[in-house]
Amino acid sequence: MIRPLVLGVVRRGDDLLVLEGHDTVTGETFYRPLGGGIEFGELSEQALHREFREELDVSLTGVARLGVLENVFEHEGVPGHEIVVLYTASITDPAFSQRADPGPILDEGTPVRWLPLRDVVAGRAVLYPTGLLELLTGQ
Repeated sequence: MIRPLVLGVVRRGDDLLVLEGHDTVTGETFYRPLGGGIEFGELSEQALHREFREELDVSLTGVARLGVLENVFEHEGVPGHEIVVLYTASITDPAFSQRADPGPILDEGTPVRWLPLRDVVAGRAVLYPTGLLELLTGQ
């Protein structure tokens, strides 16, 4: 089954707002922008706003479509296939960007952090979905 997904690329200078994930089968730690599934009848931008309210209790501004990626992957030994709609956005509360620790995702506790993009470029951190780094750096 192909899953429609929306992710928000929120930046603070060179840093990206990401969740930290871990695959216990491969041992890989990875990072992904926040967002989630698009529900039936919901437009991707509506889903983005809903997801950020649910996950961090924040509102977004300056939302603009960045692109669409197709992501075929394996996580926890299970194959997955996503069509990922990506948006750039800012969080309306400027104090949020000042937080060193944005806190966990509210409805599940997954860690959220500011990831320096240079760590991804240098190979010190893995960023998903595949192709996002190229969209962000123009490579």
